[in-house]
Amino acid sequence: MSANAAPARLDGLVFDRTDELGAAAHEQVVFCHDRASGLKAIIAIHDTTLGPALGGTRIYPYASEAEALTDVLRLAQGMTYKAAAAGMDLGGGKAVIIGDPERIKSRELLLAYGRFVDTLGGRYITAADVGSTADDLDVVAEVTRHVVGKNAGGSGDSGYSTAYGVFSAMRAAAEHRYGEDGLAGRTVGVEGVGKVGSRLVALLSSAGVERILVADPHQPALDALTSTLAHVRAVPSVLDEDVDVYAPCALGATLTAATVRDMKAAIVCGGANNQLATHEVADELHARGILWVPDYVANAGGLVQVGGELVDATREEVEAKIARIADTTTEILVHAEELGVTTSAAADAVVEQRLAARRAELAR
Repeated sequence: MSANAAPARLDGLVFDRTDELGAAAHEQVVFCHDRASGLKAIIAIHDTTLGPALGGTRIYPYASEAEALTDVLRLAQGMTYKAAAAGMDLGGGKAVIIGDPERIKSRELLLAYGRFVDTLGGRYITAADVGSTADDLDVVAEVTRHVVGKNAGGSGDSGYSTAYGVFSAMRAAAEHRYGEDGLAGRTVGVEGVGKVGSRLVALLSSAGVERILVADPHQPALDALTSTLAHVRAVPSVLDEDVDVYAPCALGATLTAATVRDMKAAIVCGGANNQLATHEVADELHARGILWVPDYVANAGGLVQVGGELVDATREEVEAKIARIADTTTEILVHAEELGVTTSAAADAVVEQRLAARRAELAR
């Protein structure tokens, strides 16, 4: 092989391919490989206009590295929008570790990952996500201080805060659609009952929602809810059921042209990230009159909690900020209705205005 062959091959397989998958809009993409621990990870920093990029670490058995890259790029961009919509002085970033967390996770792997995070000098601050826990973050924190949501000296698991934000947004959307006490007498379908979905079910139950349908491939998670809450029923697929509100709380991209076409729900509001398979699905929802609360608006509660650590926010201050997700939801829904645009477009406009204003300040 000639001296020029290896760089050309690397450029074609990594750099060109990365741009093809959407990384051109991101500030930085870092590929992390530690042979000793088996770590293969990607850290994406989308935008730091408002502050350092904060986002969780997802550990997931992606079918390919290209799939992992596509996911982390979308997730990082979503974190930029989530932070801006929630009024946080933070940017957007995300990380993925490729592999089944039940098989690859080890102390050595987490330490290796933490060392990669530390090389970024605080441009990226990590937290928990699908496949990672506060216990994992305690290990990562042994080699970097750029981590939030850990048990030791942090605010811990953010699942409840995320669920409470989703619940607040859902209640606001139901009141917008149905009037006061909008969730009363309604049927809510929750897809995915992990650390966010299970807590959302508990909140809905406490609020008096009479019928809650749940779906999850993990049977013990379903049993834990149906055995303790009489009005919660497990179903194979929430999307196939006659529900008033659909709450996607598992992985993203469940909202496709096909699922929206057959959807019976009048409202979609959940904790999953990147719920739209494509941007065009927002138009499909709008055309059918389905009220979609943009995911990055509804599920910002966890970010508010862990981001609060960086400014020493009190628990009361964090809870008050999460509760304001309801007000933000109402403002976006009203704005979309008045302008005749999708809720996605209305929410994006709020974010882009805030980013533009900050860039103008920085340019002075």
